[in-house]
Amino acid sequence: MRRRSGEAAILIGAGLFANGLASYHAAMSNDIRSICVFCGSSFGSSPAYAEAAAGFGRELARRGLRLVYGGGNIGLMGVLARSAHEGGAEVIGVIPKKLAELVDQPELAELFVTDDMHGRKAKMAELADAFVALPGGTGTFEELFEAWTWRQIGYHGKPVGLLDVEGYWQPLLAMLRHTADQGFLRQDLLADLVVRDDAAALMEALLLHPALKGAKLPERR
Repeated sequence: MRRRSGEAAILIGAGLFANGLASYHAAMSNDIRSICVFCGSSFGSSPAYAEAAAGFGRELARRGLRLVYGGGNIGLMGVLARSAHEGGAEVIGVIPKKLAELVDQPELAELFVTDDMHGRKAKMAELADAFVALPGGTGTFEELFEAWTWRQIGYHGKPVGLLDVEGYWQPLLAMLRHTADQGFLRQDLLADLVVRDDAAALMEALLLHPALKGAKLPERR
């Protein structure tokens, strides 16, 4: 048997450990290549919202990820798309006919025009590997909750997250905690929503977020 020096053995052992750790993280990671982002078509009252949208677009591009979003060029949607595009990311828009007639689109790799809002959300879900909500209004809320509910029911296993810019989502999270306290939302489902206040940290958390273990309880017996 060939003997190796202690230094060589340490280096080999370290290499095996590193390879094993990399394999472990690969096994535990979600395969995320495309992120669907829901956000406002307005800028909001704080400059921090547009700054966060631009930062998210830059971080997404830095990681070589594709952006799927609502297809418009106004408000946070426009800031996000332009930032991702300028960073070199592939940007795909999905917009219903009624809204496509009202807004222009920035430079996109591809634009899907759907018959209605239902088709828009279904197409966005098909194209994405994860979902993130930035600050927005009722449309953002509706898209967020549908994507999250689909995960709970088991229509998909894609992680769902919130970028909490200056505490924007804290009132909603308080309402969700109240909903869980009142028995209308399981605590494990509440914990399944990934919340971070930093774009890079949120993307890392989505990559490592575990699968949801328990499906929603049946509504008929």
